[in-house]
Amino acid sequence: MLSNPFLFSLMRVLPARSASWLGGWLSVHVARPRMKLRDARARANLALLRPDLDEAAQEAMLTRRWRNIGRTLAELANVDRLVNDAHVEVVDREGYEAVLDGPRPLLALSLHLGNWDLLGAHGKALTDRPGLGVYAPPRDERTAAQLQKARQSYMGETITGDGAARRILKHLTSHPRASLYILLDERRDFQVWFPKLGRTLPPSGNLSVALRLGRKVNARFLPFYLARTNGPHFRLHWHPPLDPLTMSDEEIVAAADAFLGQACITHADEWLALHDMDLTQPGHAPTAPPVM
Repeated sequence: MLSNPFLFSLMRVLPARSASWLGGWLSVHVARPRMKLRDARARANLALLRPDLDEAAQEAMLTRRWRNIGRTLAELANVDRLVNDAHVEVVDREGYEAVLDGPRPLLALSLHLGNWDLLGAHGKALTDRPGLGVYAPPRDERTAAQLQKARQSYMGETITGDGAARRILKHLTSHPRASLYILLDERRDFQVWFPKLGRTLPPSGNLSVALRLGRKVNARFLPFYLARTNGPHFRLHWHPPLDPLTMSDEEIVAAADAFLGQACITHADEWLALHDMDLTQPGHAPTAPPVM
């Protein structure tokens, strides 16, 4: 949808609910049959993550997952219409807003779960903190350009590519309450290195960067995620901030991993990385207990 200007424009013209539904339908009935390799990879990973589910339940979860991908892409054209109480319910909203209103820089940690773009936009709308988003662009240039344009329209500044590290550090040190939104489950070599899912993996990638940045700028970490409830409606879950002043890196990683890792298992039907990693690789089989 991002690489098709007509479809993207259509999603903007349609009511947000209708666009979300259409995106989900197209993903299940058009995209999924054409992406057999990714579908097979997601099926193999789901069997390892959720062995408690029988074949029929796993298949239903995979279908919901493809529907969520399509809805999420379609909702990119309408994120500004979804950043409101009618579409996003916050668990303990008063406590969440108190965290956002608190002192010191804040590193918001999340995953490609539910609708991660809406999560970033919603967080920006609720606070006066200067915000910055970091992401890795798609390989296709047209898709990357459309994605950057869409994100800048509702998230403010987003950065990627060469020089990003310097700009991130400058941003976090330019204001005493600056914030950074970063997704920890980036995929490399058909694998994700966070969450751990019970695997013995050292901090790397975005997680390693976040840990170093947090200590350098005296920031707190806020693990949070957005889970879809029904159609273009979501519930925002968050973990009390993790503070480098009182916690070691190991304690911070353990707490973030427990919270976000459990979210990936519980909401495997909304986790994008399920089709981009290969948990059958030696040393990468999950050992975390399934949700019962």
